[in-house]
Amino acid sequence: MGEIPVFFLHGLVYAGLLFLVSAGLTLVFGMMNVLNFAHASFYMLGAYFSYSLLRVTNNLWLSLLICPLLLFLLGALIERYLLRRVHVFGHLHELLLTFGVAYIIQELVKLTWGNHPLGVNLTGFLADTVDLFGLTYPVYRLFMFSCAVFISLTMAIVLYKTRTGIIVRASVDDNEMVNALGINVPRVFMGVFAFGAALSGFAGVIAGPLLATYPGMAAEILVDAFVVIVIGGFGSLGGALVASFMIGEIQAFGTLLFPDLSMALIYMLMAVVLIIKPSGLFGEELL
Repeated sequence: MGEIPVFFLHGLVYAGLLFLVSAGLTLVFGMMNVLNFAHASFYMLGAYFSYSLLRVTNNLWLSLLICPLLLFLLGALIERYLLRRVHVFGHLHELLLTFGVAYIIQELVKLTWGNHPLGVNLTGFLADTVDLFGLTYPVYRLFMFSCAVFISLTMAIVLYKTRTGIIVRASVDDNEMVNALGINVPRVFMGVFAFGAALSGFAGVIAGPLLATYPGMAAEILVDAFVVIVIGGFGSLGGALVASFMIGEIQAFGTLLFPDLSMALIYMLMAVVLIIKPSGLFGEELL
């Protein structure tokens, strides 16, 4: 029984990390209707960029600022010069293109950093532990969860309470009308795609010191991220948040109680949701 609070906290931390990745994928796939198979590669690049920067500066805060910015620029270039050219042809072309981009990124990562896992040693207060409700828990895990909470609240405020958010949501609902009002819709979509890449890169930066940085980390998180948006519903940030929490806790307690079935439990949950509500928990019904 003493392990339950610890695994509950572990589930919250992974849920926060998963939301940071799946939120960007929700924006790109659910709102823009762009199938981006390379989304998790931005997460991996964020971890590797941070690893290299930390070796030089030993400053995690600098990595949290610079690495997402680099991924923002990379995402903008990919959307402008690659995805925009094939978007009109449908999801199959997007899938093939982004799969190729993901493969190229993975091979470049292996060529640059190698195949072996890379670890990051934390220093300062982030490497300490704290007494929490009678438990000794790492400060860095709480920091990861705090980052996820802060970013989710910021995204909700920007998307639903600001003019920028209104433009983004209006462009998704009726881009021809928004374009007629003088707003450059392709530029809006490029910004959304780039922001999704930066958000995924931010998740990679904070995941690197806790999890091993290695070429296979993109494939592992991508599957869970797609499951999140299927369960939560396409285009729903609230759905992504709830689904991330569900999957995070299922993985944590599945590892504790049913180690042989921990991975299968996630897909069982997805199957149940799709049977009961095919559009996802918070998704709109497709007519």
